[in-house]
Amino acid sequence: MNEVARHEPQAGTPARERLSSAMRPPVDIYEEDNALVVVADMPGVARDGLSVEVDGNLLSIEGEIRIDMPEGITATYAEAQAQRYARRFTLSHEIDTAAIEARLEKGVLRLRLPKKERHRSRRIEIQAA
Repeated sequence: MNEVARHEPQAGTPARERLSSAMRPPVDIYEEDNALVVVADMPGVARDGLSVEVDGNLLSIEGEIRIDMPEGITATYAEAQAQRYARRFTLSHEIDTAAIEARLEKGVLRLRLPKKERHRSRRIEIQAA
């Protein structure tokens, strides 16, 4: 399946620097009848800390876990720190980028990437003679 492929920006680019400081969330990709589905584990990421963007054929997923101390409290010792997740994918020309859907539930991001109408499979009806 070559509809979605991993993309790594060139060394020295700002995108490459952001990726290098971020964790790569584990991702599963599978195909449905008329779409690809990308499932990314992003535990602890809230909806407002998540960004999913498409620029041309580049799909970017970024998430951040914010750890806030209660107001008026100063940590004596803290090992927990903010975490960032980031992944980039190059999309095939078969994907309808305007129709991508995203859903975040319990730390799991699910993206549905529908195929363009002309790339969808369809059943041909056979007529009797």
